[in-house]
Amino acid sequence: MQVILGTKIGMTQIIGDDGVVTPVTILQAGPCTVTQIKTVETDGYNAVQVGYGQGKNLSKSVSGHVKKAGEKISPKILKEFRVEEIPEGMKIGDTITIEDFKLGDKVAVTGTSKGKGYAGTVKRYNFNESRNTHGFKGNIRRVGSIGSMYPQKVFKGKKMPGRMGHDKVTVKNLTVAYIDTEKNLIGLKGAVPGPNKGIVSVEGKE
Repeated sequence: MQVILGTKIGMTQIIGDDGVVTPVTILQAGPCTVTQIKTVETDGYNAVQVGYGQGKNLSKSVSGHVKKAGEKISPKILKEFRVEEIPEGMKIGDTITIEDFKLGDKVAVTGTSKGKGYAGTVKRYNFNESRNTHGFKGNIRRVGSIGSMYPQKVFKGKKMPGRMGHDKVTVKNLTVAYIDTEKNLIGLKGAVPGPNKGIVSVEGKE
C-alpha cells in the first residue's frame, strides 16, 4: 500500500549516471503507525487511518483512540486514506514505511500551501495596475469600481483583496527519484506544496 505521511525538508538536485541534473524535493517520510482500519462491513467503505510524528497534550478521546495501536503511540497528526481493498494481513499497530515505494513510481502529494497574508488583487489575481500618468491620482493598485448598474449588488466570487495562500493543495504525477530506506528519506521530482517542515501526505498509484 503506497500511502505515507511525512515532513518536507527542502529542495535540492541530484545528478544521474547520465549526467542529467534532476530537481527534487526531499521528504522525511514515516514511519507511520496504523491506528484504525475501516471496512465496508463496519463503516461502509475501506480505509486505513495512520498516525505520524510525536504530538503533545493529546485529548482523552484521541489518546484512547490511538492507545489500541500501542501504549507509547502519541501521533502529531492522524490521516485517513481510502483504499479499494485492505492489504492482507494488515492490523492496528503495524508500521508503514517507504519500502513500498520504488524509483519511477508516480505519486500525488497533498499539503498546505504557504500563507501570504492579506493581499491585493495585483498580487492575488495578477490584475494589471492602473496608469500612473496623465493626471492619475497615483493609487495605481486599487481595484476600482466593483458594482454594476443592475442588479445593484456585488456578485459572489468577485475577485477582491483578501487572504491569500494557506490552502489545501494536491500536486499529482510527481515521480519518485530518490529513496533512502535507512533514513526514511524520499525524493520527488519537482516541487511539493507548503513550507519546509510542513506535513504532507504521499499517495501512490498502484
